[in-house]
This record gives sequence, C-alpha cells and structure tokens, in this order.
Amino acid sequence: MKEILLVDGYNMIGAWEELKQLKDTDIAQARDLLIEYMAEYQASTGRHVVVVFDAYEVKGTEKKEKKHEVDVIFTKEKETADECIERLIKKIKNVQTQVYVATSDYAEQRIVFGQGALRKSARELYIEMKSVEKEIRHTLEAEEKNKPTSKIQLNKDIIAKFEKMRRGEF
Repeated sequence: MKEILLVDGYNMIGAWEELKQLKDTDIAQARDLLIEYMAEYQASTGRHVVVVFDAYEVKGTEKKEKKHEVDVIFTKEKETADECIERLIKKIKNVQTQVYVATSDYAEQRIVFGQGALRKSARELYIEMKSVEKEIRHTLEAEEKNKPTSKIQLNKDIIAKFEKMRRGEF
C-alpha cells in the first residue's frame, strides 16, 4: 500500500521550537529546514511527503515545486493550507493509498479523519522525525565503525609485516 504524508507546513513551523525561533528571523529558512527534515523522513520511511504552505494573502495561482524529492505546494490565492489538504485527500485517497495528515489544528484533524485520512499531530511527527534522525545517525556510525581501514582486507599479521617492510626493518 502506498503511503502519503500531507504536511501543513506553517502549522509544523509554529509548533516545532527550533523552526518557530527561526521563523521570527527568516521564514524562508524555516521553510527550507522543514523541507530538509521531511526529505530525511521520506527517505527513511518510504512515505511520499507533500508539504503545503498557505499563500492565502499572496496573489496568484497555486505553485508546485520539488525540493529534495519532497513535493512542496504553495496554495493559490484565497486558499488555505487546510483547504488544499482537504482537496488533495479527495484526489489521492483510495484503497491502495493511505493518506496521513500532519497538523495540530483539531478542527482540521476531524475533517481529514472524516475523509478517511489518518492524522498525525505536530508533536507526533516531530518525535517520529527525531527518531528517524537518530536511526540515520546510528546507521552512519555503524557503517563508519565497520568500514575497513584498508581497501583490501588483510589480517593483522600481514599488516604488521607490511609495516615492518615500509620501515625497512624486514
């Protein structure tokens, strides 16, 4: 079964402390960091991630882009992220696709649940994302630890003989 996670971008930024602080000085950087986190999450979980940002006060049409393999949508003029997410659920939810929605907006959680999607609060997604980061770090550390010091696997006796030869002691 295909799994898709729809993320209310500004809801996550407002709920995650490090992004909330960053938002006050540089909203674009906060968006980019959220997208990077979601790219790691997507790569690790296999869930396709779509991050939706309100462009309610911005004139123009909906803008879609792909950043770090994550789909990013800026809603069209006069459309909220919630409305866009609800529209996307109707479009993609079927028996072969499980849709999750990450938002801490209680009213939105009830609406998406009524449409057959599963909800994930900002806190739940943050905990899951941090767990993914920890898993990636442990995997990298294990690979580094098991990485051979030489490109050719040699036992310790042969390495010692080569070292003596290198020093001219043989």
